[in-house]
Amino acid sequence: MATSASGTPELVARAHEGDPRALARLVSLIEDGSPRVRSVMKELAPLAARARVIGLTGAPGAGKSTVTSALVTAYRAQGLRVGVLAIDPTSPFTGGALLGDRIRMQDHATDRDVFIRSMASRGHLGGLAAATPQVIRALDAARFDVILIETVGVGQVEVEIASMADSVAVLVVPGMGDAIQAAKAGILEIADVFVVNKADRPQAQETIRDLRNMIAMAERAPEDWKPPIVTTIATSGDGIDELVGKLDAHWSWLDSSGERDRRRVARAREEVAALALGALRRKMSRLPGDSALGPLADRVVGGQIDPYSAADELLGALTNGA
Repeated sequence: MATSASGTPELVARAHEGDPRALARLVSLIEDGSPRVRSVMKELAPLAARARVIGLTGAPGAGKSTVTSALVTAYRAQGLRVGVLAIDPTSPFTGGALLGDRIRMQDHATDRDVFIRSMASRGHLGGLAAATPQVIRALDAARFDVILIETVGVGQVEVEIASMADSVAVLVVPGMGDAIQAAKAGILEIADVFVVNKADRPQAQETIRDLRNMIAMAERAPEDWKPPIVTTIATSGDGIDELVGKLDAHWSWLDSSGERDRRRVARAREEVAALALGALRRKMSRLPGDSALGPLADRVVGGQIDPYSAADELLGALTNGA
């Protein structure tokens, strides 16, 4: 294998030592689906599994980007290295938000211990780019202490972030009906911390009350984590220290309860399954014409075979190298 500056082992080694250009190159290889991704992931595997992964989600307009920027500032004040993946076309990382937000993120642009990357969801349901798990591994291997993932505010399908993060902060805003929408979308089930942002608005207390009532209705064992509610005004930094404290408390609970390992195993399971399904789809696309799928579909329509048996035949043809 090549060992030049552009070779995979050297590229991974440079990223591991903190070279932002090498890390950016690795992330690009992963996003572009380069043939080198397999070798990249082999090199990254023994270097990962130490970073905290925190997801921030919520409806558009909840202030996810501003809260993300404020968290970067707070964690850097603790001397922690922070990676940010912004998978949101309206976020300041992609240039689609208000100028004030973009200026705030510029404070981190020259900090070598902050890595910010925009990732297009490319139509991927759940608000997360398909390459996100591999990019998380790359940032983890590059020795970032905290990885923040800001996702597209797309409603129910956004719960996908729960399988990729150690802690999930769900942002709601007074007066936007977020609390009710959260309940309808199933967001309550994935929240480890609720953040009522823009808490200086008149309806803040009403939103907090609604969330408390919803949390109280959930069935939990005594040892289960009960999501706290934090109020913030992210534009001024109010409440950010408390948010960091609640995220730290959740991290400690994950460790003491064994839930962190369970979540990470579940994350890896989903990642492996997704890669396997992707490989099968690619094999299907390489079949000549409709050599396998077409005739099977005809037989299903004609009642000669049931769909489950047809799927078994197709899977057999694909796994046998058809």
